[in-house]
Amino acid sequence: MFLSRNKTEWPAGTQTLGRGLSIVHAVSNGASTLTELGRAVGCTRSTTQRLASALLRQGWLRLNPSGRYVLGPQLSRLASQAQSGTPLAILCRPVLQDLADRTRDAILLASREEDSFECLDRIESRREAETRLRPGQRALLASSGLGQALLIDEDVEDWADQFAIAYGEDKSPDAWIDAMHAHRARGCVFDFDVSEAGSRSVAVPLRDGHNTIVGAICLTAPSAFMGEARVRTLAPIVMHAAHEISAKLGWQPTAHAAE
Repeated sequence: MFLSRNKTEWPAGTQTLGRGLSIVHAVSNGASTLTELGRAVGCTRSTTQRLASALLRQGWLRLNPSGRYVLGPQLSRLASQAQSGTPLAILCRPVLQDLADRTRDAILLASREEDSFECLDRIESRREAETRLRPGQRALLASSGLGQALLIDEDVEDWADQFAIAYGEDKSPDAWIDAMHAHRARGCVFDFDVSEAGSRSVAVPLRDGHNTIVGAICLTAPSAFMGEARVRTLAPIVMHAAHEISAKLGWQPTAHAAE
């Protein structure tokens, strides 16, 4: 059952904003196809499609595996922050600090911003090892383990698109996509010298109460301190930290075990 068209009159110059918000509102109430969205907001199919495409690009909506519209990661991230009353970086800090204290390695936190991710927080390594990414900086999603963790739920077509954005359309994404399947099956991303030469990392997505990815954390260290065996040993520790944060955002692993 969908809400009927919103009759509120928007001031001159804000009609597009109003229609976009009306589409988001319609999706939140169960509309999931262009026909249903157009009926809910009272727009033509072409206008509805144009608005929905813009909302998809910005992350306010997303398409689920069956091709239906659902609320996107931007809304989930804002909802999670509103629910806790605390920005994501502040909410995560105690858990990330504990992880850094236990491992002595650098810890990063990021959230998705369209085709890139933004570093929200960084805890320095105690090994006098630097990582280039700093809070406020951005990088393309496919270019590092941290970004790949934010993509882990996307479909193969989206993976291929993000690979092309990062590496160009003339390169084959096949090996990278195979690696993404392995990351998804494992529940975390192993990054061996991809984002920074001579470094290795473990990245894990953060989820909210709808099982939507709203951020990702990453433990990173130079190869001299992080052999492949240590990467695999640390993976459960990093995953536990990510699950602890996700639980604060309303995530319940047993509720999504069958998905």
